[in-house]
Amino acid sequence: MVARAAAPQPPDIAARAYLLIDVTAGQVLAAKDADKPVEPASLTKLMTAYLVFDALKSGKLDLKQTLPVSENAWKMPGSRMFIDPKMKVPVEDLVKGMIVQSGNDATMALAEGVGGSAERFVEMMNRQAKALGMNATGYRNPEGLTEAGHITTARDLATLATRLMRDFPEYVKYYAIQRYRYPGTPAANDSNRNLLLFRDPSVDGLKTGHTDAAGYCLVATAHRPVAGLGEGPQGERRLLSVVLGASSEGARASESQKLLNWGYTAWDVVRLSQPGAALVSPRVWKGRSPDVKLGKSEGVVVAVPAGQAGGIKTEVSRPDPLVAPLLKGQQLGLLRVKSATGEPLAEVPLTVLEAVEESGVLGRAWDALRLWIQ
Repeated sequence: MVARAAAPQPPDIAARAYLLIDVTAGQVLAAKDADKPVEPASLTKLMTAYLVFDALKSGKLDLKQTLPVSENAWKMPGSRMFIDPKMKVPVEDLVKGMIVQSGNDATMALAEGVGGSAERFVEMMNRQAKALGMNATGYRNPEGLTEAGHITTARDLATLATRLMRDFPEYVKYYAIQRYRYPGTPAANDSNRNLLLFRDPSVDGLKTGHTDAAGYCLVATAHRPVAGLGEGPQGERRLLSVVLGASSEGARASESQKLLNWGYTAWDVVRLSQPGAALVSPRVWKGRSPDVKLGKSEGVVVAVPAGQAGGIKTEVSRPDPLVAPLLKGQQLGLLRVKSATGEPLAEVPLTVLEAVEESGVLGRAWDALRLWIQ
């Protein structure tokens, strides 16, 4: 988490709540009322998509498989894909209809296809929200129409969007589609509601939302190359903005753009370790290896105020002594990053990159003696 004292001040954002996250660094760069309960409107469909993508990944659903359109799905009010009960629609088209057109009919057809019923699917949504740590979120429907108790927060939405991109990289490409319509449906209904897809080539998703109660909302993500981060995707910096309760469709896009641009210009990123490489390798006792590699599997990257990269200071806190066995992925230490003047900038949990098994009986006995002598 970024300390307020060291953080550049964000621009004025005309929205009820907002949040900007550096996904690459895993840091919050700016926030306003990020934990205030709000209506999610069609941002609800991010969770619907999460469960649909999970069903696709596990093989419970197939993109080419067709699903029926129930009377319930056909009669859904609000944004529509314009499908009807005479149709059996491929899952991939329903996914596109849910994402590009924000179709409530497509969303309901997918929810019924995955959950068996809308009610059962909502139960799945709420269980998944808790599993992701979205403790301030409660779902009452799959599509996002106003309903008592149907709430979330900007922080929970950021958690969901980040996990959606991380857990299902093979499916998030659908959020970058600018135009789509199902054959036979109105030609005027073909444009993605996310205006940033047409304005900023670095933006590749995610989702819009609007109801009278929620206002105009947008969760947007962008990726831009940064010198020094690496080659290919590893050399790109991804930001995620959540803007809730803007006054119009144009305003939610312009305020999101303003927030993203500020994040890229007011903050720099510094790579402290490469993917899979150890940031530190402290001594291990009673293990088959004499030390343990601590870091992050994707490498350690931190965001710092622009121009301050050369003066940052780092320190690692960890248990001492470290005694085997140590499991791969086990959290074991914390990297603290400070500015040149000592102001806290970031805290990065460090994990074990390679497991360290216990040594044999003689090795453990010898290390036990050495520890006792110390």
